[in-house]
Amino acid sequence: MTAPRSEKQKMLAGELYVASDPELQRDMAQCAAWLGRYNNHDGVLHDRLGAVGQNTTIRAPFHCDYGYNIFLGDNVFLNFGCIILDVVPVRIGHGTQIGPGVQILAADHPRDPDQRRKMLEYGRPITIGENVWIGGGAIILPGITIGNDAIIGAGSVVTRDVAAGATVAGNPARPLRS
Repeated sequence: MTAPRSEKQKMLAGELYVASDPELQRDMAQCAAWLGRYNNHDGVLHDRLGAVGQNTTIRAPFHCDYGYNIFLGDNVFLNFGCIILDVVPVRIGHGTQIGPGVQILAADHPRDPDQRRKMLEYGRPITIGENVWIGGGAIILPGITIGNDAIIGAGSVVTRDVAAGATVAGNPARPLRS
């Protein structure tokens, strides 16, 4: 009889695993410490943001306009390379997971060319509910609200509000049929 496989072995094999396993948490903590030294951002981002809930993780590199317009709930996870243009409030609810390279773009520009020539811009707030999963490379456009428990497919461009519990994908993002 073979010994049970560790959560790390399962992860490396592409199987279902528990990410909160102590061995994996140690590996991630060691990597986070190394990345903190590498990116020279260790702890600094939390000082600038409007609110950061408990157990929230932002992996560097991370980019934003101001920071103070970003409000993150508990247990929020932003993976590598996220961009938030926060000229107005961007609210992300508890337990939301955001994949690498996601762009959350609250900044907008006038449609009138004369106003654009004057370098004018404005913003429309973005609200992302609780327990939302946003796949890598997705783009969330200005003024969007995403309901609780929604899923945004990787690479999607979200141009309209997303209902709670909905799964959307594509460009523009549209509800998927089950």
